[in-house]
Amino acid sequence: MNVVTNGKELSNSYNLRIFLLLSFLTAFIGLVVLRLFNLQVINHDYYQAIASGQHSFEQTILPNRGDIYLNSIKENPLLVATNIDKNLIYASPKEINDPINTASKLAPLLELTSQEIINRFAQGNPNYVVLQKQVSDEQADQIAGLGLIGIHSEPEVVRFYPENNLASHVLGFLGFQADRRVGQYGVEGRFDQVLSGAAGIEGIESDLAGRWITLGSRNFQPAENGDDIYLTIDPAIQLKAQEVLKSTVEQHGADRGSVVVINPKTGAILSLAVYPDFDPNAYNLVDDIGVYSNAVLAADYEPGSVFKPITMAAALNEGVVTPETTYEDTGAVELDEFTIRNSDGEAHGIQTMNEVLEKSLNTGAVFVEQQLGHKKFKKYVEEFGFGQLWGVDLPGEVLGNINNLNKKGEVFFGTASYGQGITVTPLQLIAAYTAIANGGKLMKPYIVDRMVHPDETVEQTFPEQVREVISPKTAATVSAMMVNVVENGHGKRAAVPGYYIAGKTGTAQVAYQDRIGYDPSKTIGSFVGFGPVDNPKFLMLVRIDNPKDVKFAESTAAPAFGEIASFILNYLQIPPPRD
Repeated sequence: MNVVTNGKELSNSYNLRIFLLLSFLTAFIGLVVLRLFNLQVINHDYYQAIASGQHSFEQTILPNRGDIYLNSIKENPLLVATNIDKNLIYASPKEINDPINTASKLAPLLELTSQEIINRFAQGNPNYVVLQKQVSDEQADQIAGLGLIGIHSEPEVVRFYPENNLASHVLGFLGFQADRRVGQYGVEGRFDQVLSGAAGIEGIESDLAGRWITLGSRNFQPAENGDDIYLTIDPAIQLKAQEVLKSTVEQHGADRGSVVVINPKTGAILSLAVYPDFDPNAYNLVDDIGVYSNAVLAADYEPGSVFKPITMAAALNEGVVTPETTYEDTGAVELDEFTIRNSDGEAHGIQTMNEVLEKSLNTGAVFVEQQLGHKKFKKYVEEFGFGQLWGVDLPGEVLGNINNLNKKGEVFFGTASYGQGITVTPLQLIAAYTAIANGGKLMKPYIVDRMVHPDETVEQTFPEQVREVISPKTAATVSAMMVNVVENGHGKRAAVPGYYIAGKTGTAQVAYQDRIGYDPSKTIGSFVGFGPVDNPKFLMLVRIDNPKDVKFAESTAAPAFGEIASFILNYLQIPPPRD
């Protein structure tokens, strides 16, 4: 039987199949176009980076951190901070088949017990666990000689301080913050970016197997090494200051001590010592991180009688007193509802201004301030630099507090005249004394002599005169009065045979931390002086905090000053002007 198919039906079926095929092709092409648009337009940068990563090799070029030197007056500069090569020992735990045996063999060569090593294997990254940093070549060779599978070493650049504790509060240290090494405290902290330099980049095109393509494109940006820094600190003077300071603090059972030596004509800091100190190579071994604090900049205190020459200089400069001016010392002065007494509790009768400094009379300092007047007294205190930051290139400087001079009341000015009721830092105090030792000219303290850039250009620091606070005549007069203090007064133990030394003692009371008033069991002894008085080569402040066996600065700070001063004069080969 013959079957006849309708031609129209066949045509419709064929057209449907064509339509469906074209629709599928259209949809497919549309998806391809969308995918290409996504790859080439929307996510172009992302996929380009992936492709680049598959065909290129890029690594960071680390710069060399700059060195730090102490700038000796007589010898070549002394290197005190540099970089040395060490080794880092690490493990790949996934490669280790017998962790117990591996740990037992490693432990004698590392600063870890076997159990500590096993714990690190178990708890750390299976590919990379740091076991010990800063390992010597000899120690690394011994470890390699064990032939332990999964134990590796890699080179490590370490910051090294060849002179250990020398000038540690000036230098600071290079320590870790998370996984980054950064400068902390001292010059390392203040100039971290300058010393660090800038990292470079090296990029080289590679094939799929990771091999460098000889004629491929290269991207190279060299590293920029850090600057070298030369400090004004003289290593010989610094070493002597640290030795004497340590001996003095330990002899008297003091809590802390500090010494700062400065060239009064330039402001260059020749020594800055604080004790207790620390070794920057092992900074993490200190019991109290407060040891890192630089007391010369950060520990403000009521200075006591070392402030009296400042008060005297202001009054002499204004012409309201002379060295021969007299007053009657009754042993006490009533100010508001308070009574101010001399430190010895005695009444000395008619006294000259010379004797006010020689005997360190509190009542005399009050008399001098009253002749000067409160307004002018405050003006001179500010002109000498108190209540301001000096901006020396070390972190941690504090402002001190002279706010009592903004208050109404006779007692605030009376106590300030002899250095109580206001706080100053040792840096502020020694800077103020440059005006007395330098013919009236106040010099800005500085500690960086120069920076040497990688291209060998030099950035030099030059002395900076801030202002003339007192006249040259006044400066000479106060200096002579301070010589009398050393020759005839409380400063005798600061004397250096054969030289005229100007100086002043100060034994300050220490305020309670939790209530008004002063702790009778605590004192801070200071001595400020300079010499030779006719042409000063050094200006020095010694401060001893809370000595336990003696009370007055003439028994602590003054002898320490005399020993260091004798060394400096001999070191500088300054002939004695007297027998």
